[in-house]
Amino acid sequence: MVNKAQGKGYENENFYSNMKFQFLGIENIHVMRASLQKLTELSELKKPSMNDFLSRLEACGWLKHIAAIIETSAFIAKAISEGISVLVHCSDGWDRTAQTCSLAGLMLDPYYRTIHGFQALIEKEWLGFGHKFTDRCGLLESVDAREVSPVFTQFLETVWQMMQQFPCAFQFNERFLLKIHDHAYSCQFGTFIGNCEKDRLDLRLSERTYSLWAYLSHHTSEYLNPMYKKTYEIRRPVIIPASSPQCLKYWKGMYNRFDSGLHPREHVMDIVSAAKDHSSSLEDHVLLLEKRVTQICKLLGKSDEIIQRKLQGYLSMDSIDGFLSNHIGDGPVNTKAPMLDNNFHKNSSDSDLTINGRQLDNAAVNYLKSDTESGFDESSSQMSRSGIDEVGICNGLEASSLVRSPSSEQLSVDQLLAELKTVAIGWKSFRNVQNCSCATPFDYDVKKFHCWKCGHVFCTRCITRNIPLPGHYHRRPVPVCKPCYKEVRRSPSTEFPVS
Repeated sequence: MVNKAQGKGYENENFYSNMKFQFLGIENIHVMRASLQKLTELSELKKPSMNDFLSRLEACGWLKHIAAIIETSAFIAKAISEGISVLVHCSDGWDRTAQTCSLAGLMLDPYYRTIHGFQALIEKEWLGFGHKFTDRCGLLESVDAREVSPVFTQFLETVWQMMQQFPCAFQFNERFLLKIHDHAYSCQFGTFIGNCEKDRLDLRLSERTYSLWAYLSHHTSEYLNPMYKKTYEIRRPVIIPASSPQCLKYWKGMYNRFDSGLHPREHVMDIVSAAKDHSSSLEDHVLLLEKRVTQICKLLGKSDEIIQRKLQGYLSMDSIDGFLSNHIGDGPVNTKAPMLDNNFHKNSSDSDLTINGRQLDNAAVNYLKSDTESGFDESSSQMSRSGIDEVGICNGLEASSLVRSPSSEQLSVDQLLAELKTVAIGWKSFRNVQNCSCATPFDYDVKKFHCWKCGHVFCTRCITRNIPLPGHYHRRPVPVCKPCYKEVRRSPSTEFPVS
């Protein structure tokens, strides 16, 4: 009645025409504060019984409040999607209004479900419209304890609840929400300091502090959701989450984050992310191998059809190694010799192959001859045609080198070996990896990274640089550990910028 008398959260229907008043009761900040206190006490219990845990969870009313926020936001989103204008009116406009309007934006606009979009949403609905972070988060000792309330925490949890129901709709993961929540209270960055934009301008926070968004942008790889599908925003641009009790979950990643016994040793999202990265690395390596095989076969006068058959037959490295060891010269290979020019030619007889005036022995010639009766079906080949017109040569007489044409890249055996050695075929499993090589423990919320060169597991501090690997076709910068970074940098075949 007090709020109604003061005009807080109520509108006189007589002042509007063609208007429907809808009251949706989300409790005030004092009820939310008491609810979180009970939830915190519940999360600190050591080995509670099932009945005790469930009864306490229901008694704290936390999930009931989360459901009320989701239900109100869904009501707003449905109305707007149907072309109905909505006026959201709360007591003050910086707590429940920020919660419901920002959540409705997430439901309606796929952009807000990306990392950059979520940042823009918080900047607009929370920072721009004046949510009192200093008071609600209790950042100062002088703050009235009655002003402290987990309003922003509830918003992040409702986003997490939506992510559980729509795992492919969000570009960011749970770790992203936890990091934002931590730094809303840490004051390590100036982003969430102050009760309004005027406070931040008066304190000159943009000059005297760092922005949280810059830090998150620098560590984007830690916060990507491997289940995210860009096409999801086309198929389902509007998502309306359910608020029924069966669809809501207890967020142990937040409230029991440091209880290691409650979490799996391997985070499922990290495993999926590592599998995608590993597949991407191998696919890029296969493209380069197909290109090199194509170069060699074209040099030997093989037709495109034969090349496709060879690639479809998965030409083994054992056969290549055997050829190099048994048929290329009698003496040691001089890998430092000058690169070859176009002195390769083929005489009328298949047995008269010469390179720089030197004749190959018959065994080598026969080895190089393609088996046209192999029976492989070239129509089913998935070969990349990236290097179909490129020419290369294998010279084991004086200069173990490959050459394509006067205007093309030149390849040596050293470079080919480097390409094979700079891509890890097998990556180490996350299982039983409890510490990084720098002794950093891998807790539940610590992201594990693979070095794309050696395949070992490291923490984010040990995977500090990205560099293109010679064994990848596209030569895009990929994460490597510090020792591998130094090794690749010393490699003469690396001529690409690092990031």
